[in-house]
Amino acid sequence: MQGILDREFIERIAKFGMVGLLCFFIDFGLTYLFKEKLKFNKFTANAIGFLFSVVINFTLNRIWTFHSNTADIELQFMKFISIASFALIINSVIIYILNVKIRFNFYLSKLIAVFIVMFYNYSMNALFTFTSSAP
Repeated sequence: MQGILDREFIERIAKFGMVGLLCFFIDFGLTYLFKEKLKFNKFTANAIGFLFSVVINFTLNRIWTFHSNTADIELQFMKFISIASFALIINSVIIYILNVKIRFNFYLSKLIAVFIVMFYNYSMNALFTFTSSAP
């Protein structure tokens, strides 16, 4: 029986983290572009950055992190999008509380939200989207 911290698990977490870091910069970059340069509402800009990074995140995690080769990519993507949609709600609520109610800086609030949501995303996708039992 393999331990919870076996090599494969640690490697998968590291890859998930690297993909997450790349998508973090994509998310923040697009959020900044739409909020600061194009003058979109901060929550709309946040959603655009978040959702665009989700597509890249799915693709890289499917291929590189979880080595998924299931033929039912549409179902897998729908699971991923469902998880990401709920993550966006969590993300937005955290940003709203920290930025609007507590008056933290918007980008600090977003950084905290991304960090918290990362744990939810990995757990849910490992359990439901990229399961090893998938054909």
